[in-house]
Amino acid sequence: MLSTKTIGNKIAEARRKINVSQAQLAERLFISPQAVGKWERGESMPDITTLNRLAEILGVDLNYFSENFQSVATDGEQVKKPEESETQEKKLSWDMSRGNWVDADFSGLKNLHEKFSSSNMQRSKFIGSDMSGLLLKNNNVENCDFSGSDISGSHIHNSHMVNNIFKDCLLKETEFSGSHIKGCDFSDADFTGVVFKSCSFQKNVIANAVWKRTSFNATQIDNMVFEGTLEDCYFENSAFSKVTFQNSKLINIFFKSRSLKQIRFIDCEADRMTYEFLKNGKADVTGIKLLS
Repeated sequence: MLSTKTIGNKIAEARRKINVSQAQLAERLFISPQAVGKWERGESMPDITTLNRLAEILGVDLNYFSENFQSVATDGEQVKKPEESETQEKKLSWDMSRGNWVDADFSGLKNLHEKFSSSNMQRSKFIGSDMSGLLLKNNNVENCDFSGSDISGSHIHNSHMVNNIFKDCLLKETEFSGSHIKGCDFSDADFTGVVFKSCSFQKNVIANAVWKRTSFNATQIDNMVFEGTLEDCYFENSAFSKVTFQNSKLINIFFKSRSLKQIRFIDCEADRMTYEFLKNGKADVTGIKLLS
């Protein structure tokens, strides 16, 4: 975690280097000079969006505000100490929990490993951001845009996620547990290694998504259409309602559920093992051809 005092000292140091007063800096940020004074005294801290703008004005990058990053702003450029490797990367450790993030724009930010637990996130943008390793817990996430972002290796727990856009997102090895996911657009998303546990997955768009080693455990799946190739996936103790597999190739898919009769198969192909799992579960396999 970064302290307000550390960030305040770094803001003051960089501001003096470019010969800008607190009032002038405040004017460029559209805030009061008193707010800048509080930052520099360590009484408060700018949010991540304002910090991003601050970095642009002061001629540094976001890593400059890290306690472990030894650099100063000089003529709009960052100067590293000689002992620091040019290739060494420092990652920030922000915690944006318990925030009210409405209409915020985090698009394009890198190394965005924040914890947003217990936050309200509405109509915010994370387009093309690096959010890998993210922790989301007890959040309300509505109408946000994560298009083209890397969310791989993240943990999303007990969150309400409705009408969000995850187009072309990298979700590899992400775990969703205890979450309600409804009306989201996952077109062209990569679900490789994703785990859904005790979730509801309803009315989501999943066109051209990648399904490999994906598992649904104790999850309610409603009003969904799966297309394309699914390989090494698990549907265990999950409930299905109005679920269709259409023009799908099912390879090494494990089905264990009492509601397989609720699944429709249209112009699908499956290997022998998958076919037998479905038939044993009393699924209607008339829409499935065996792969040769």
